[in-house]
Amino acid sequence: MTVPGLLIVISGPSGTGKGSICRCLLKRRPDIFLSVSATTRLPRAGETNGKEYHFKDKTEFEAMLAQDEFLEWASVYDNYYGTPRTPVDSALAQGRDVLLEIDIKGALKVKQKAPEGIYIFLVPPSMEVLRTRITGRGTDSMEVISKRLGKSMEELSYLYEYNYVVVNDVLEEAAAKVESIIIAEKSRTHRYRIQSNAGPEEPLLVEKDLKNW
Repeated sequence: MTVPGLLIVISGPSGTGKGSICRCLLKRRPDIFLSVSATTRLPRAGETNGKEYHFKDKTEFEAMLAQDEFLEWASVYDNYYGTPRTPVDSALAQGRDVLLEIDIKGALKVKQKAPEGIYIFLVPPSMEVLRTRITGRGTDSMEVISKRLGKSMEELSYLYEYNYVVVNDVLEEAAAKVESIIIAEKSRTHRYRIQSNAGPEEPLLVEKDLKNW
């Protein structure tokens, strides 16, 4: 019997450091399977198919849409983006924990299909830090920066749709908190059953074969 892994979804407003947290978490927990999104946009310099994204043309992507092969998807500036369902389902069925780093709208769509997942919302420690992170590129106009800050403030209202909130102040500490959430979730009582007829060398508790995915 293989016990399904945990579906871990990390998202939050722009400028909260989702990518940095996920990279740090994967260094701490290399056994976690990172879901790679699909897109119809062209690869940028240095990007590799299957690593940053699964690059598809629109015909391929729309065929996948017709077959309901995405956990979530969106159209952004004439390009499609989506989370392929099959790799996620396959990894979970093999007992691997799966990490999704997606935006808030995508995370809420995934939650509709997989409410048993672990949904973690990242926030910056202060507005000043958020402003610094958003303006860090130094290439955007004040108007663009202002719009991004306004959108980030609006997105904070989705906090209560998530199971957990993590303040990303010190990167390593924030990643450690995310890891602690995963460890705690694996210790929740509903995941276990008692083996009343266990032999002397057998464990008293074993994980249930949860089939809610």
